[in-house]
Amino acid sequence: MHRINRKSLFGSIVLLGLGTALVWSQSTQSLAGPDSKKSQAGVPVEPDMHEFMEYVFQPTYKRLKHSIATEPENRKAWKSIKSDALILAEGGNLLLLHEPKDNGTSWNTHSVNVRKEGGLLYKAAKARDFKVARKHYEAMLKNCNACHQDFADGEHQLAP
Repeated sequence: MHRINRKSLFGSIVLLGLGTALVWSQSTQSLAGPDSKKSQAGVPVEPDMHEFMEYVFQPTYKRLKHSIATEPENRKAWKSIKSDALILAEGGNLLLLHEPKDNGTSWNTHSVNVRKEGGLLYKAAKARDFKVARKHYEAMLKNCNACHQDFADGEHQLAP
């Protein structure tokens, strides 16, 4: 009876595992098709920007405006601010999917700034720092208004 060297056995198992992984990865790529990565990229569900803003951003902004008007007194109030701040921050990512044909650079800058200020607002709310949260809320709205100035002829200006 032959004795198998432990190093040889271990090496064979590793090679078998790598080979199996390679074959599996190649087969899943071919099953997915050549455009699978492209089809997984973000595609807007609602292409009309007015509709998108009305149903994604407006309700969230209105809730947040009410929640952040005065310093929250309890955990539930902070949770509401955190939720809406995070939705608006992630909404900045969604705005990047809606880049207009003209002035895309400005659009992308405003979108990234919404994400940034909304994210900082979210972090301040997590820390329950009302002064900092309010600062980032107002900075986010200032950016929203600048975008509305550029892309909506100054309509839809938001008040803190």
